Amino acid sequence: MTTKNQFGPKGWTPAQLGSLEGKTYIITGANAGAGFEAARVFLTKGASVVMMNRNVDKSNAAIATLKQEFGPDAGVTFVHMDLAVLDSVRKAAAEVLEKVPRIDALICNAAIAQVAKQKITVDGFESQLGVNHFGHFLLCGLLFERIEEAQGRIVVVGSNAYKMGLKKIQFEDLNFDQNYTAWNSYAQSKLAQMMFAYELERRIKVSGKRVQVRVCHPGASRTNLLKDTASTFNKMVWAVLSRFIAQSAEKGSWPEVMCATAENVESYKLYGPTKRAETVGPVGECPLHKVALNRDMAAQLWTVSEQKTSLNWPLPFDSK
Repeated sequence: MTTKNQFGPKGWTPAQLGSLEGKTYIITGANAGAGFEAARVFLTKGASVVMMNRNVDKSNAAIATLKQEFGPDAGVTFVHMDLAVLDSVRKAAAEVLEKVPRIDALICNAAIAQVAKQKITVDGFESQLGVNHFGHFLLCGLLFERIEEAQGRIVVVGSNAYKMGLKKIQFEDLNFDQNYTAWNSYAQSKLAQMMFAYELERRIKVSGKRVQVRVCHPGASRTNLLKDTASTFNKMVWAVLSRFIAQSAEKGSWPEVMCATAENVESYKLYGPTKRAETVGPVGECPLHKVALNRDMAAQLWTVSEQKTSLNWPLPFDSK
């Protein structure tokens, strides 16, 4: 069944954006791919952008490219952060709180995918779960009050992988020590991100806080997501397939820009490309698998996430 796109037959595009003067957007993983393209859109509309990236040289090169395009006074800066290291996330968040007085949206865009062989972070997490979920969970918690001051948003960039793999959080073996596969561990990390987002929405509603949470996915986009992590075989397969089934990184950025700015995006929804099994096409609302809204699993994940990150996030549990 085809659902009418609320944004029109062409879906949401940056052409629908007005001026963003005076607003500040923080993007993780913004030195390339969809994050970099999102930064370009925000700068085009007069906003300021703070990139939070792991690679210093690539970040400086990305900023140089943007300043060449938008001028030397373009409002783009960089804060070093490695999501795989919780101490790095804490240090980066402290720097943001010191230097960035306003956060209109924090976009959790950075990710690693399909790590070929199991890798464990310095904090003891399977690398994809550590980077994609635990690092972002901690960052969101540390910046939450600053975001609320602007009545801002948290945008979680998920993936259609959330409804693939095992379709659950494997609490008994989060790191896949018993049976690691690149796909199942990645799928778990993206499901964890989305479950966190919807659980955060529930807790915000109970607490009366003034932060919106929105969830999107980029579809199949030509980015460097698999470059440093996937097996040689998977990289070769994607290099060929992406020429035929994927869209540009620019279009892959549109769902996260929309979720950070548009007025008519809603809670407990998923937004992204709407054609060819939600891989490409006009941006709009996508079907949401019920597993992402599993409240019991999400509540358990929240408790585990607070324990693993040593974060006391005083948002009440919704017992309804």
